Amino acid sequence: MTKTLHHRACHLCEAICGLTIETEDQPGGSRRILSIKGDAQDSFSRGHICPKAVALQDIQNDPDRIRQPMLRAGSEWLPIEWDEAFALAAERLADIQSRHGNNAVAVYQGNPSVHNYGLMTHSNYFLGLLKTRSRFSATSVDQLPHHLTSLQMYGHGLLIPIPDIDHTQFMLILGGNPLASNGSIMTVPDVEKRLKALQARGGKLVVVDPRRSETAAMADQHLFVRPGQDAALLFGLLNTLFEENLGRTSHLPTEGLEVVRKSIAAFTPEAMERRCGIPAQQIRQLAREFAAADSAVCYGRMGVSTQVFGSLCQWLIQLINLVTGNLDRVGGALCTEPAVDLVASTSGGHFNRWQSRVSGLPEYGGELPVAALAEEMLTPGEGQIRALVTVAGNPVLSTPNGRQLEQALDGLEFMVSIDLYINETTRYADLILPPTAPLEHEHYDTTFNVFAVRNVTRFNEAVLAKPVGALHDWEIFVGLAKAFAAKTGAALKPTLAPEQMIDLGLRAGAYGDRSELGLSLARLRDYPHGIDLGPLKANLGGRLKTTAGKVEAAPMIFLDDLQRFSAQEIPKEGELVLIGRRHVRSNNSWMHNYHRLVKGKPRHQLLMNPRDLESRGLVDGQRVRVRSRVGTIEVEVGASDDMMLGVVSLPHGWGHARPGVRMAIASEQPGASANDLTDERQLDAISGNAALNGVPVEVVAA
Repeated sequence: MTKTLHHRACHLCEAICGLTIETEDQPGGSRRILSIKGDAQDSFSRGHICPKAVALQDIQNDPDRIRQPMLRAGSEWLPIEWDEAFALAAERLADIQSRHGNNAVAVYQGNPSVHNYGLMTHSNYFLGLLKTRSRFSATSVDQLPHHLTSLQMYGHGLLIPIPDIDHTQFMLILGGNPLASNGSIMTVPDVEKRLKALQARGGKLVVVDPRRSETAAMADQHLFVRPGQDAALLFGLLNTLFEENLGRTSHLPTEGLEVVRKSIAAFTPEAMERRCGIPAQQIRQLAREFAAADSAVCYGRMGVSTQVFGSLCQWLIQLINLVTGNLDRVGGALCTEPAVDLVASTSGGHFNRWQSRVSGLPEYGGELPVAALAEEMLTPGEGQIRALVTVAGNPVLSTPNGRQLEQALDGLEFMVSIDLYINETTRYADLILPPTAPLEHEHYDTTFNVFAVRNVTRFNEAVLAKPVGALHDWEIFVGLAKAFAAKTGAALKPTLAPEQMIDLGLRAGAYGDRSELGLSLARLRDYPHGIDLGPLKANLGGRLKTTAGKVEAAPMIFLDDLQRFSAQEIPKEGELVLIGRRHVRSNNSWMHNYHRLVKGKPRHQLLMNPRDLESRGLVDGQRVRVRSRVGTIEVEVGASDDMMLGVVSLPHGWGHARPGVRMAIASEQPGASANDLTDERQLDAISGNAALNGVPVEVVAA
């Protein structure tokens, strides 16, 4: 039987590592996967691979994966034909909107959406026809403060400076654990080697985290910080830079730095040390070392975004890079120039043009904070959400107060899900529409090339044939759009296949028809290992989208939040607060049905400092009850010296043993959902992003 070697990017996390996948032809024309390995010739990942890549084979072969449309009939699921499914969805959604208004139909798009180019190119072909303001996504439990900060300071929500990790001499990481995440809003395959290279060239790595994470363990310095108080540390650092005149003049046109300096004058390291738990002298020394480095970059990720001052944190990080002259500088923070340039081809975004009906939370880019989703379903009145469309999402496990959301989903009139599984969320759907599996369609990364530590591009053909009767995700959206337009009389514009859209984007970009490279899809097909387009370089000055064409250092939404920051009470001694954590074998809730990824040491435990255990009469390995304002869970506790006193850590995405879930391996795993504890009322007040870190909890024996 013929064996074939295929080249493919892994799309299961942000690192987009190159793979070689060997297949063998089978009788009847099918193919069997023999192996998945790292592609040593890949222009970006250089042969690196993490355990998640093998899950591509598990997804393909998973007997629990849905392979045809399914209609719920009570507790049973019945197969249904595509055209009948599209007509049913269109009829029910149109009827609900005709009776209750467009906003009565909501949309939730999950994290896998941005990993899949068909979802990126075509989801709005249908969802846009709904004309609803009730749109939500995983962005507001993950990274909204990043986008809002870039919109306010640089004029575009995707104009996010990326650490120039390969050239920096000093890297300060807050709330990030790239050894587990493979980078996040920093597309960086093989991050461990890159960090070791930083140290080998005489550079320094400093990690700030309430847990001694995998990345913190290899750092030159690790600082414990009180959860939710990273802003206090960042204020102390920036104040020191101003007070001790440690900054460098930036080449970027900038407005508002003097306003910032005066506004934060009271936030000295001495004033901030009690809040963040780091001594003032240590804060000052860190600021001095950062400023003195030949090049330096401050990078903050999920741990600092998902807290009550998440937007302040991201603003302060940008200011620290700016004030030290490291913004838009080699070895500092640089913006990418991707082959398909979403910054050049899209509007910058908008903020707070409307608010959620119940709590008045602001929209960003047409989406409301997902913390408001359940209350918008449960609260009667005009505009109440009565139907939901979910796309590649599992908000019951990934958004705050999941038990409340379960209650809300159970009361909907209609729900349709585009998904591969009957999971904790889609079990409430009336209709599930499954797309082809990842290896059955082409792949181009429209999103994570925008955040890559080098300018790279790569297009990969499908590894396996599209099954008879199956539809790609983009074809599902086209089918739904046609049915909805036929039902409502809405105008439907012609569309192109995703690969044709990518070709247009490549040809219109900086490396396309106007360049010597002449990049097009046809040419890119000749480079299955991808093309390295060069290192990041200074370009922010020419790409600014602000009205004045300058870096806006002092947007009012951040200055106005300083009063809230000043008024926050100092954390009380003896209280416990909850944080999350990541693992390289997991990605949110959608990696737990694959035996290769869940084997090994259990990773579901609540981690707790031994002294906190002892003071509560608890012991390592026992069952404990964890309580917050919104709920209670039971879980095994694990003693860990890596935990800061007063802090407990529970990974999110677990808790699969719920009625109706049809994911056999996941359902057998122990563990509870961290989002049965997180609080939908605990938010970053500026953006509305969920504050999943720093949640007050009690821990007692079960």
